[in-house]
Amino acid sequence: MLLSRYNLKKINVPGLVLPPEDVFNLPEKVLQFGTGVLLRGLPDFYIDKANREGVFNGRIVVVKSTDTGSANDFDRQDGLYTLSIKGIEDGNEVDEQIVCSSISRVLSAGEDWEEILKVAQNPELKVVTSNTTEVGIQLVQDDIFKNPPVSFPGKLLAILYKRFRTFNGSAESGLVIVPAELIVDNGKKLEAIVLELAHLNNLEPAFIDWLEEHNRFCNTLVDRIVPGKPDAKLAEQLEADCGYKDGLRIVSEVYSLWAIEGDDYVKDVLSFHKVDKGVVIVPNIDIFRELKLRLLNGTHTLSCAVAFLSGFRTVKAAMEDAGFTHFINQLMLKEIAPAIPYDVDHDTAAEFAGKVLDRFRNPNLEHLWISISAQFSSKMQLRVVPLILNHFKHHTTVPVHIALGFAAFIRFMKSVKDEDGKYIGTNNGEDYVITDSNAEVFYHAWQKAELHDVTYSILNNKELWGADLAQLPGFKEAVLDQLQQIEANGTKEILAKEATV
Repeated sequence: MLLSRYNLKKINVPGLVLPPEDVFNLPEKVLQFGTGVLLRGLPDFYIDKANREGVFNGRIVVVKSTDTGSANDFDRQDGLYTLSIKGIEDGNEVDEQIVCSSISRVLSAGEDWEEILKVAQNPELKVVTSNTTEVGIQLVQDDIFKNPPVSFPGKLLAILYKRFRTFNGSAESGLVIVPAELIVDNGKKLEAIVLELAHLNNLEPAFIDWLEEHNRFCNTLVDRIVPGKPDAKLAEQLEADCGYKDGLRIVSEVYSLWAIEGDDYVKDVLSFHKVDKGVVIVPNIDIFRELKLRLLNGTHTLSCAVAFLSGFRTVKAAMEDAGFTHFINQLMLKEIAPAIPYDVDHDTAAEFAGKVLDRFRNPNLEHLWISISAQFSSKMQLRVVPLILNHFKHHTTVPVHIALGFAAFIRFMKSVKDEDGKYIGTNNGEDYVITDSNAEVFYHAWQKAELHDVTYSILNNKELWGADLAQLPGFKEAVLDQLQQIEANGTKEILAKEATV
């Protein structure tokens, strides 16, 4: 039996959340660019939840912008899909199964452009969201009168222009635009591109005034791990448990965040924020970006080499080790949180850190440390170096756990160059490929005879870090000491000793 609107009445599974029949009669209020799992696991999930609670009362028309993939599964299943939420929250295991019904239909930009422009003429339409990847929010010389325009901003501008013409530029016809692309200031950047395209297409000044005055482009930050379809074994188990097939089933972690910059008007339009604490609408989302960048991403980056060199393949495996969990707790709460270059109070940082630990402990996610190590040096520069510099602005003591993380990173980057030009590291007798555009810099640094010279040449490299880290009081010596211990005893023994202190 295939999941579909007709077959819903045949499904009787304890605990499975099913949509009410009246949800299929709700108006189409959202136009969404993208069919990807992040959108289905985050904004589409929030809207589905709100609809079931009688709050937002609107469904989503999805635009499939690329030629890859097919919308057939959406058509066959009437837009329905199952979201399996699995993970840890406040130390407790969570396992939820929800049949989401927020998507009304999926249209192809290449085949259904005229139908998409009809959606723009719908007076019920209030919101546009998107996840076209970082590449999507770029300026492309585009003709918005093409069928369809080439770029996502071009398509969006064409829709807004059609709406302007249909409703004679009324204030009420403006839209709230909430992109979910993973770039800083995504709303502002999208707005700037759309405005530039409007000028390049010689659109009338009255439209440009309407565009700027009556449409809200909101900066947003999304955060949820949605790996996508379950693996074959889990899919087979879920199908057996639920009694139906679902070609669109996805799995996500419990934690979710959609931070949106907006005022009371935006809150009123995006009323689905009322039903889930994961949707936060505030005038400024910088604090959420800093917490994510430092406490989640920064912790991942600083603990990656420590865990990998200790022999842990996945985040989950590392979190089962007492020494590593002690290290990561001390790293986050004692060193990273106080060093965040933003005014964050201790309780807020501690609460977020607790959620990060829950996410790291998720038994359902196979998050590989070797994958996290991709472009390691760039991640260190972006996520970690500002923490180090800010720490030394206020303290003269050395952050020892950050020093260990940095030393392990230097050891991880030790390599030989193979005949194909790849940089190969070795740990406990096993080889691994270093995927880093700066790998050659570290390769040459490790040609030096003394560990002191290796450490100094790396910390001193202003091109890598934008600062001379070797000049920070005591930092070079602390990193060198940790590196010597790693070379002599290995990181796992260091962690074991620290946990007993």
